[in-house]
Amino acid sequence: MTERKDRRTPCVVSLDIGTQGAKAAALTRDGGILAEAFVSSKLIRGAGGLVEQRPDDLLGDAVSAIAQCVAALPPGSEASAVALSGQMAGTMGVGSDGEAVTPYDSWLDTRCEAYFDAIKSLGESAVIAETGCPVTYAHGPKTLWWKHERPETYARIAKFVVPTAYVAGRLTGAGADGAYIDTTHLHFSGFADTAAGRWSDGLLSALGVEAEKMPRIVEPWERIGGLTARMAEACGLPAGTPVLAGCGDTAASTLGAGIVRPGMLFDVAGTASVLACCVDDFRPDTEHKTLITARSVVPGLWAPLAYINGGGQCIAWFRDQLRQDGAGPNFDELNRGAASMAPGADGLFFVPHFGGRVCPNNPLLRGAWIGLNWSHDKYGMYRSILESIAYEYQFYLGIVASSLPGARFDEVRVVGGGAKGALFNQIKADVLGIPYAPLRHADTGHLGNLLVAGYALGWHDDFAAEADRLIGTFGRFEPNPEAHRAYEAPKRAYPRLLEGLTELQRAVRGEARP
Repeated sequence: MTERKDRRTPCVVSLDIGTQGAKAAALTRDGGILAEAFVSSKLIRGAGGLVEQRPDDLLGDAVSAIAQCVAALPPGSEASAVALSGQMAGTMGVGSDGEAVTPYDSWLDTRCEAYFDAIKSLGESAVIAETGCPVTYAHGPKTLWWKHERPETYARIAKFVVPTAYVAGRLTGAGADGAYIDTTHLHFSGFADTAAGRWSDGLLSALGVEAEKMPRIVEPWERIGGLTARMAEACGLPAGTPVLAGCGDTAASTLGAGIVRPGMLFDVAGTASVLACCVDDFRPDTEHKTLITARSVVPGLWAPLAYINGGGQCIAWFRDQLRQDGAGPNFDELNRGAASMAPGADGLFFVPHFGGRVCPNNPLLRGAWIGLNWSHDKYGMYRSILESIAYEYQFYLGIVASSLPGARFDEVRVVGGGAKGALFNQIKADVLGIPYAPLRHADTGHLGNLLVAGYALGWHDDFAAEADRLIGTFGRFEPNPEAHRAYEAPKRAYPRLLEGLTELQRAVRGEARP
């Protein structure tokens, strides 16, 4: 008899470097999850809008999540590659050795707001036409903040990088020469000709930023290097295991949701509340200055999107205010109570912009409830938070629809923590008048990373066909015609309410109307 050889199960180790923590999962070629792990992250908050993460924490959490995931793998599993995704709008600086010289300047950090006008002075519509992104809390203003507010630190920065590139560089031992940004982050960079996929000499020169501080631009499936012996030991993987460039977390989630054809809609109901679409050409929103036009992982496709900075965080914040020492209502109780109310929450509106509005940019807006009466309780207040996010989505969808005349939207695919809430899905379906379809895989970011890795490894050569094979929905929330009609008046009133609050905030601050 011949000795039977041990059969190995190839898998991809997916790592998502998120705001709340680092998530790792090992996936088979068919999307099955062999093991997963989560390590929570620590955000440092301070005066003036500061929100940072320590680089050592960023890397340490990532390595710990990978190690815990790998330790839980069944016997015979073999990692073929490490694929990354991560937070997109924040940035950090590294020195020539690839080591961090700044903290991670989070996408939630608003200190860079003072530099918006410097970019807008170039002509905001012209900037949007080139970058695809309205001026917001992203790499461009953040880079200017470091240049002018921390000039000594800025001088030590060899390259500005995003979290995926920083972690990949440390895992593979790459220095600044190996630093990169992948194409799905370009719109947030503030200095790119996004349609052409290159740095804009004109924007860099006009804003006084040295071109050499920008990293090279790569595709998400490019192999950055192999795990160093030290990092391999820490992760529990073989030295030399390929590490891929990866993509932004929204790009990974969108791909993993199967948004691979023009006209498809996608809702990421997470810390940020994101509504994205798919189109087949570059259509920057120069008119409304609201939509962010990002590259899809899939060549030739684009993903116009808009988001509420911390929209989902408002929901968790409200629950936390009601809890003391672990006691108090959970989401199930809040959903049951809110579901008993009629659409519109008895005239109560909520404004989810605790840190200012991002899409379109309006730093004057802040969180608020408007329309409270004696009958409102915690359930009405909670329902108004859910409805406010749906009203924002209605505003975004109107802009998307105006850029796609005659387009028909058959469903919105939804993922994230908010996708687990039946009431939230139903409210959004009722407001938008479009069915909501939660996906079978709750964490589509890992599936997106698997699709990127599969392309790099030669497991497939067609993103759309492979996505169709792997991805499916379960359940469907059809719009209720009566509720949809009931929402017509409040969703029309919502934008006017935001305009009025903006004027109120301007008066409180003593600012002149532009």
